[in-house]
Amino acid sequence: MRGNDGGKRLGAAELGAELGERATLVQFSTAFCRPCGATRRILAEVAGMVDGVSHVELDAEQRLELVRELGILKTPTVLVLDAGGRIVRRAAGQPRTVDVIAALGEAV
Repeated sequence: MRGNDGGKRLGAAELGAELGERATLVQFSTAFCRPCGATRRILAEVAGMVDGVSHVELDAEQRLELVRELGILKTPTVLVLDAGGRIVRRAAGQPRTVDVIAALGEAV
């Protein structure tokens, strides 16, 4: 997982969902993305294991303006947000569970 995005913040208005109490895992997916399903399962599992962490999945094709603004180039892309919605980590491709958990350590 790569470093932060210069302090950029996302909120419920951009995500269409409330932020997690401690952190939010944001997944950008597309309909024909095979690794997106596995990524969805990994992020849902981690969110279920860590109190106050939520998982939000966004359809990249339906959110092109946000995709462009954030420089999302492929799916899946995962953003880890802290409680205030600041992007603390980003990863493109299917993440490993251990990497997601480590990235959450920076967010909480």
